Amino acid sequence: MTPIETALGLVFQWDVMVAIVSAALFGLAVGAIPGLTATMATALLVPITFFMAPVPAVGMMVTCAAMAIFAGDIPGALLRIPGTPASAAYTDEAYAMTRKGQAELALGANLLFSALGGLFGTAVLILAAPTLAEIALKFSSFEYFWMALLGLTCAVFIGARHPVKGLVSLFIGLFVASIGLGNPAAVPRFTFGSTDLLAGIDFIPAMIGLFAVSEVLRAMAQGAPRWTIDQTSMGNPFRGWGRLVRTYWRQQIRGNLIGTGIGALPGSGADIGAWVAYATARKFSRTPEKFGTGHLEGIVESTSANNSALSSAWIPALVFGIPGDTITAIVIGVLYVKGMNPGPTLFLFQPQNVYAVFLIFIAANLLLIPLGWAAIKLARRILTVPRTILMPIILAFCIVGAFASSNSSYGIIVMAVFGVLGFLMEENDIPVAPCILGIVIGPMLEKHFITSMIKSDGDLLAFFDRPIAAALGAATLAIWLWPVAMRAWRGRSAPAHRNLETGSQEEGDS
Repeated sequence: MTPIETALGLVFQWDVMVAIVSAALFGLAVGAIPGLTATMATALLVPITFFMAPVPAVGMMVTCAAMAIFAGDIPGALLRIPGTPASAAYTDEAYAMTRKGQAELALGANLLFSALGGLFGTAVLILAAPTLAEIALKFSSFEYFWMALLGLTCAVFIGARHPVKGLVSLFIGLFVASIGLGNPAAVPRFTFGSTDLLAGIDFIPAMIGLFAVSEVLRAMAQGAPRWTIDQTSMGNPFRGWGRLVRTYWRQQIRGNLIGTGIGALPGSGADIGAWVAYATARKFSRTPEKFGTGHLEGIVESTSANNSALSSAWIPALVFGIPGDTITAIVIGVLYVKGMNPGPTLFLFQPQNVYAVFLIFIAANLLLIPLGWAAIKLARRILTVPRTILMPIILAFCIVGAFASSNSSYGIIVMAVFGVLGFLMEENDIPVAPCILGIVIGPMLEKHFITSMIKSDGDLLAFFDRPIAAALGAATLAIWLWPVAMRAWRGRSAPAHRNLETGSQEEGDS
C-alpha cells in the first residue's frame, strides 16, 4: 500500500471526520466572537488532542484554524470589530458595505475567496514541502542555526509594527526558553530551587495563558459590554459568486501569491499577508478613491491572502520545525507530543502522516463553504451571547487544559503567570507573537549554536563556510542592517535636500 493510500485510510474514518467537523464548528464559533482569535481557538483545543491519535489531533488544529480565520470576518462586517487580527485589514471596507445593506455580498465574497485562497496555499504546500524537505536533508547545524535566527529576525523586523517592542517581546520569550537545564552542561538556569522548573516552562499552559487567559482578563477590565449589530437580516451569501470570480480574478490571484509568499516566511503570518495585500490592492486599483467606502477589491485580495498564508505557514513548520506563525508554533508542540517530530525526516519515516495533513487541509477548505454559510446565517445569535457568560466558560476550559498538560497544579500556575504577562504586554502594545516564537525557537537556536561552535572549535567564520549557511547568514544580517542603512541614507540625503531648497529660494529672491 502506498503512503497516499495509507493516508486516505487514516483520514476517511468516522472518528476522524467527527473530530474534524467538531473542530470546524468550534473554530467558527470562537473566530466569530470578537477578541477570541484563531490562535486562541487552536490553543484551547490542545488539551483535547492529548487523548487522540496523531492524525485526528493534527486534523482538529488545521480545521479549527482555517475556520476561525474566516469566521473573524463576520464580526468585522457586522460590528466593525475584527474577530481575528487577520481580518483587521479590511474590516472598515466590509463594515461600510454592511451600512449600505450589502453584508451578504461582503461575507459571501469573504467565504468564497477564503476557501479558494486556502486551497491555493494548500496546493503550494503540497508541491513545495517535499522538495524543500529533500534540500533540508543536507542541512547541518550551521544552516539550522541561521534558519532559526532568520525566523526570529523576521518576527521582530517584519512581523512587528514596532521593531523595538518586538525585540522586547522576543527577549522575554528567549528568557522563558532559557529556564531549566542549560545546554550542554545541564546546569540549572533561573530555576530558583524549583524542581518543576528544571524541565523548563511547559509550552502548552504558557500558550493558553498568553492567548486565552489574557483575553479573559481584558474582558474583565473592560466590563464585557454587549455588541450592537447594524444589519440584522441576511440574504443569500452564495448569490453572484460566478460574477465575483470573473470580475475579481486578478485580485484573487495577486492576494493568493502575496499571502502564500508571506505565510511561508518564518515568523510572519496571515495578518501581515492581509495588510500587505490590502495595500497592494489599493495601489493597483483603477478606482482607488472607492477604498474606504465599501469596495470589494480590497476585501477580495486581503481575504485571499490571509487564508493562503495560513496554509503556507506550514511549509517552514513541517520542513524545518520553525513555525511560520503563532498557530503553527502551537501545532509544533502538538506534533512533538504525538511523535511527529517536524523536520525533513518526517517526510522520510512518516510520509503517510504528512499526506494525511495535506488531505485534511483540502477537506477543511472544502468544508468551509457549507459550514461558513451556516455561520453567516447564525452570526446574529452567536454575537448575542453575553460575554459575562462566555468568559467564565473559557476560563474553565483554560484551567482544565492547563491541568491536563502535566496532571498537576503546576500547569495552572504557569497558565496564570503567562495570562497576566500576556495581558500586560498587550496593554502596553507589545506584540505577543515574537515572545511565542522565542519560546519555541529559542531551544533550537541554542542547540544548533552550541553544536556548531563545538564542530568549528569556536571559529565563528565557520558559520559562513557552507553556501546555504552563508546565504541564510547574509539574508539575516541584511535584515538587521537595513534600518541602520536607511537611517544613514536619509541622514545624508536630508542636508542635500535642504541645500537644494535653500538654493532655489535664494535664486527666487534674486
